[in-house]
Amino acid sequence: MTQRHDEVTTGAGRFAYSRGARTLHWITAAAVFVMVPLGFAMTYRGNTLDIWDGVTDALYSTHKLIGFLVLWLSAGRLIYRLLRGAPPDEPTLEWWQKAASHLVHWALYGLLLIVPLLGWIGITLFPSLTVFGLFDLPALAAPNEEVAKRVLFVHGWVAILLALLVCGHIAAALFHYFIRKDGVLRRMLPGLK
Repeated sequence: MTQRHDEVTTGAGRFAYSRGARTLHWITAAAVFVMVPLGFAMTYRGNTLDIWDGVTDALYSTHKLIGFLVLWLSAGRLIYRLLRGAPPDEPTLEWWQKAASHLVHWALYGLLLIVPLLGWIGITLFPSLTVFGLFDLPALAAPNEEVAKRVLFVHGWVAILLALLVCGHIAAALFHYFIRKDGVLRRMLPGLK
């Protein structure tokens, strides 16, 4: 089966991701960089300091809204990837680096779906579906606060796993750019020299 590649086909750019794939990647990256510290801030303020005011509510509402958007953005990214494929692997990589890269990428796709889905299930069970007092997210289950606590606990730890995997992903990209000086990072930033 041949895989369709939506890529730049001139010069070194033939290994770069398409503009659409790059755009979805960087929007998702920005959302994750907001969500992780926001999640820590809101839970520290609410659960640790026991401050439940308008600021805490705004933090939780922002987290819920961005998380809901990340779920659908990630689903869209996955569909885009499955339909459009990906450019060929960077040719300078060893076989085990290619395997590790594919494993990390698919793990990131999975976690970017699982983490917000667990959050959505958790706030459904709690129930705490209201966003900024303006609207409610759709409910996925009947309320059950005890189960909600367990689901949200898992959500938090899986989010930390996602953050660690993202850090490893970034470290690998920087290693390839600064140490190996190959084209790995140019796949997402084709303008780099």
